Amino acid sequence: KYVWKQWYQRRVRGSGPGGYVAAIKAAQLGLKTVCVEKGATFGGTCLNVGCIPSKALLNNSHYYHAAKHEFAGRGIKIDNVEVDLPGMMKAKENSVSALTGGIAGLFKKNGITSVHGHGTIVTPNQVIVKNNDGGRTTINTKNILIATGSEVTPFPGIEVDEETIVSSTGALSLKEVPKSLTLIGAGVIGVELGSVWQRLGAKVTAIEFLGNIGGVGIDLEVAKSFQRSLQKQGMKFKLNTKVLSAERTPDGIKVLAENKKGKQEEVVSDVLLVCIGRRPFISGLGLDNIGVTVDNRGKIPVNERFQTNIKNIYAIGDVIDGPMLAHKAEDEGIICVEGMVGGVPHINYDCVPSVIYTHPEVAWVGKSEEQVKEAGIPYKVGTFPMAANSRSKTNQDTDGLVKVIAHKETDRLLGIHIVSSVAGELINEAALAMEYGASAEDIARVCHAHPTVSEALKEACVAAYAGKAINF
Repeated sequence: KYVWKQWYQRRVRGSGPGGYVAAIKAAQLGLKTVCVEKGATFGGTCLNVGCIPSKALLNNSHYYHAAKHEFAGRGIKIDNVEVDLPGMMKAKENSVSALTGGIAGLFKKNGITSVHGHGTIVTPNQVIVKNNDGGRTTINTKNILIATGSEVTPFPGIEVDEETIVSSTGALSLKEVPKSLTLIGAGVIGVELGSVWQRLGAKVTAIEFLGNIGGVGIDLEVAKSFQRSLQKQGMKFKLNTKVLSAERTPDGIKVLAENKKGKQEEVVSDVLLVCIGRRPFISGLGLDNIGVTVDNRGKIPVNERFQTNIKNIYAIGDVIDGPMLAHKAEDEGIICVEGMVGGVPHINYDCVPSVIYTHPEVAWVGKSEEQVKEAGIPYKVGTFPMAANSRSKTNQDTDGLVKVIAHKETDRLLGIHIVSSVAGELINEAALAMEYGASAEDIARVCHAHPTVSEALKEACVAAYAGKAINF
């Protein structure tokens, strides 16, 4: 339909959390910026079919579960509580639309040009976009930033149809509450989406290859506490178990699994959710054409300035090494762009928090006890149960604990792990403390408001530096 050519100082490929934030920062720093997005809306996986819609469903399904199972014990009588699934999905869609539309408004406010289509890098200074409307756009640019995120990792031999065998995308839009749901994988995505449908009435069974839930990197003591909470809610787990096959049968989706002792078992359910992880999305970007290095995991190696082996081509977020987290990508995007205009890039990956948004939530920053042991670092541990926290007791919400790991000799904080209904909020105090090199005593000496759940973090720090907490 048309060919559009213009010279830009910076071109961003992808408008997920890393890409759109980087584009805004670049424009604010005076760079003429264009952002290429293959989807119809901005925000990437996170805003459209990931972080945001899943949190909407997690929040609203929790309200339903509380109304149906907890309100009576709190002196609130409600009859005939029912799930209005279309209404819940509409609330989710409204949240997504508001946020993706907000990015469009921010792009306009900051003078960012956007092109919707699939971009291919043809030279280190040129990108050709096959537009969604059938046209073609040629973009000449000084710098290119790859922020294309990740895609669902397929399970060999299992075909996803997003109806009865679904990925995380399909699990966000089921037409009805299944009577039973099987999860392949009990990592972050599995336990979050499993929690949604379990609260709404499904019988959920998770099959996990590892010996713990919560994925790689979670502290094992914390994982056990977390698992007990989910099991009390009705979720079932088969750990140290691998999936051999899955097939559609008249009775449902039949999964054949085998535990580490070699015993095989069949699990049949209405819906199967395949959630074994995500992989970098780099297909069709033209990296081979221009010689950008890609490792054997499909990730793009970068230096401390996020430059690839071609110095004016940068990469951030899920396509490079490190945890696949939206907030990590956002920080990398800002730091990368600041580096382009002469800033000194710095990010401390030990202080990037992780959160699982179930109920209770699980959050951590820094090292787990297993990682500290493996590194041979002398350490001490302070723990405090939520059952001894006054605010948690008054809220009748006492599942969980805070675990603090500090250096045995210097008291410097090495890792903080929280299981609590508000762990995702509390972890940011921990991240701030660790970013500034705080000791356990530093947090313990800070006056925390009473009664608050944050006092549990203070008490765990007291236990780490002094040997004993006050209220436990």
